[in-house]
Order: sequence, then structure tokens, then C-alpha cells
Amino acid sequence: MTYEVGRPRGLLGGGIQQALDVVVNFSLDVQPGEFVSVIGPSGCGKTTVLFLLAGIRTPSAGRIEVCARPPRDAVRDGLCSVIFQQPVLLEWLSVEENVLLPLRLRDPRWWLWPGRRGQYLERAGQLLRTVELDAFSHYYPEKLSGGMQQRVAIARALTLDPQVLLLDEPFGALDEITRDRMNLELLRLYEQRALTIVFVTHSIEEAVFLSDRVVVMGRGASPRTGSSIVREVRVDLPRPRTAALKEDAAFFQKVREGRAALREAQQLQ
Repeated sequence: MTYEVGRPRGLLGGGIQQALDVVVNFSLDVQPGEFVSVIGPSGCGKTTVLFLLAGIRTPSAGRIEVCARPPRDAVRDGLCSVIFQQPVLLEWLSVEENVLLPLRLRDPRWWLWPGRRGQYLERAGQLLRTVELDAFSHYYPEKLSGGMQQRVAIARALTLDPQVLLLDEPFGALDEITRDRMNLELLRLYEQRALTIVFVTHSIEEAVFLSDRVVVMGRGASPRTGSSIVREVRVDLPRPRTAALKEDAAFFQKVREGRAALREAQQLQ
């Protein structure tokens, strides 16, 4: 993925285009039901990879498929959903209405929504029970904690019953205890719904705890791999995973492997 970062002016107002290669020779094949985390130093292109998978960015070269179709089509058809760093809830809508929003936008007779929303309420209630927020359905986002808001965002992302979830550091702003709880919540949903997940994070511990595979990126191409991918760490720890896993020697060994790969990635300029 190449970004144009400037076009210096010449005497006639023209100039040479400056470009920044953010993601180089990146190839990633995620199997159905797999949980893959992407980590790396700031500026290495983690979020760019996620945006490419979501169809928010268009690749300057290469091909991307999600559920055997172009990313934008997969998102449009409800096969793939994205959860961002911030919950991005509409402050003027209740929790229930925020969760209903994807269904409202896709309703073939959306202009009659006040009379049609009733047919979707059971679906919204089920999702709010899934994230343990059914008692807060009529609250507004400003009345919720950060962790609760992110759970609303997760419920909304599941409204269309996607096969793939893309998450961009969704728990980065939460305190450690809430973050640990959200990790367990995400694992429960992942296993319950047989989801395929690509998860961007800065935390190697979080990546190892959640994932089947951790993809470590660096800034630019690695001399060893010729790619932005410096190394992949296979996490062959048993599932289902509980908080007790974090005290296991095998967990610490995988974290050490990830940290060694991160150190290698940080040496790339």
C-alpha cells in the first residue's frame, strides 16, 4: 500500500510526487474460524491492513478477498463487520437504537421505520443479552462506561450476523481489568458464533491470549522476509481459554517469542 505524502512545488507549480510505502509485499491467508492478531510498532501499517480488509482503503497493488468477494461487497452484504478504536455510537440514539441502526439502514422500506422497527426488537434484545446489556437498552451512550459502550459497538457489529469481524484496537482505551473482561467476552462470542477474527492490537500479551496466530509487522520491508511481515507466531494453546492461562508457562513462552519478534520489527526504519 502506497500513500502520496506530498508533491513539492516547482517553479511552475509542479513537482515530483513523494510516496510512502506503508504495507509492502503483505500476504495473509486467514482460514474460516481462525483468530489472527496483527501487532507491530506505531506507523507500521496495522490499521491500514485492517482498513484494506474492510474496503475503507483501496490497495495500490495486489488483490484482497473477504468471504471470496471484494472487501466492500463483503461489508455491504453483512458478511464482514468492523469495530473501531472508539465505539462510534450515535449520542442521540439509545443503546437499543444504536444496535438496530444497521437493520434500519438496510430495511427495504426504511422510510416507514417507526412502524417497522417492532419486527427487529427481538433481534436487538437477543444481542444486548449476549453482551449483558439488556437492562441498559434505553440508556444513552453518555450514561455508559467505556467498556459498556464498546460492548454496544460489538452488539451492533453482530446485528447482521457476520462471518468475519475486523477489530482495530477496540480495548486500547480501557483500564486493565475492563480490558481483561472484554477479552474474555470477545472469546466467548468468537467460540459461540464460530467467527473469523482479525484483531489489531499493541499488546503482545493480549494478542497471544486471544489468537491462533500473531502476525508481527515492521515499518517497511524486513531484509529477512522482504515483506512488512517480520514474523508469525503460532499460538497452539488450548481452547477455550480462561484467565488462568495467563499464569501458564506455555503462555509466557509465546509472549517471549512475540516480544523477540517485536524487537526485530522495531529495528526496521
